[in-house]
Amino acid sequence: MVSTKDFAKEYLSGMTPERLGAELNADKNRLRLLYEEAVGEEGQDLSAPAKVIALAGALTRRLSPTRRLAFGVSVITMLLSPFALLPSFATPLAFVAIFVLLMLELLEKSDVKKEIDLAKQIQLSLLPQSDLKVDGLETYSFANTAEVVGGDYIDFIENENGLYVVIADVAGKGLAAALYMVRVQALVKMIIEKQSPSPKQLFLELNDYIKSNSKDKTFVTAVAAFFPKEASHFLYARAGHNHPLFYEDKTEKVAELNANGFALGMTNTKKLMAYLNEVQIPFEEGDSLLLYTDGLNEARNNENEEFGIASLITIFELYGRYGAHAIIKKIQASLGDFIGNSPIQDDITFTCIKRTKIDKLPAAETEA
Repeated sequence: MVSTKDFAKEYLSGMTPERLGAELNADKNRLRLLYEEAVGEEGQDLSAPAKVIALAGALTRRLSPTRRLAFGVSVITMLLSPFALLPSFATPLAFVAIFVLLMLELLEKSDVKKEIDLAKQIQLSLLPQSDLKVDGLETYSFANTAEVVGGDYIDFIENENGLYVVIADVAGKGLAAALYMVRVQALVKMIIEKQSPSPKQLFLELNDYIKSNSKDKTFVTAVAAFFPKEASHFLYARAGHNHPLFYEDKTEKVAELNANGFALGMTNTKKLMAYLNEVQIPFEEGDSLLLYTDGLNEARNNENEEFGIASLITIFELYGRYGAHAIIKKIQASLGDFIGNSPIQDDITFTCIKRTKIDKLPAAETEA
């Protein structure tokens, strides 16, 4: 038998001030969006009763027809109850009906949450391991979604020619963006497996696939970098994405790398071919490359201030001499300190690729 103490403990679990504040803020934003949807642009010209009716209509449209009918009858019954126009049992029955409707909606929401949790597990299983060491390179990554699933994509694909690193951001967030992200991931792996393309060729092929569906209005920003085996450079192309940050160990300075390129899906492949640049960058021992989505630099704190590129560059310069794991952890800690308990507004993904330093043996020992 469950005691009152156990029930209270279970009921109050998770109700920390930080979580309550974040959830209340999220609910406030959700209600604001519902209000904007209900009243539209002419909302200022509507009377208060008209706004209430529009808001109620927008809310009840989310119910199925049967539940909407039951809800409407119950509300009308309760409104008429003070006038004694209905039998005495009608009002309690209306309360019970609304309670049952609430339970049904909660159960349905619970079922949907289980399906989304499963979708998240599937999405996470498709992402690469956070750390990787291959051909004198080490990588480490971090990813967090604004919702349960997200539209950020990151991948490391190795073949006989070298290592591909791809980071992308599908327009939007949530389940729709996550499903599109899975599609992009499958396309990237298929193209690399079949063609072993350069970063520019990879984006042109991807653009062909995205634009092949005339009804597809989604666009994707991305950066692709290719590290050839036994080479001290990498090739990269940027399709409307955030500028990669490059740390040069020799100078201990960070530079923003620039290369022209439209987001994938925004224009036809012929125009993209003419505008998209592929750049070769020297990549010596100790150098590092940071790729990230805009959720990182645009993350906001409780004062609505952005984390910003300048902060990111400062952290990268301070810790660029360390390994990829340490760099990502330092950025992650600084970001957490900055945003505090402010809710995440966009998916956040970033990764660091570092050319490891190799201690060379003396000539005599090498010959041995």
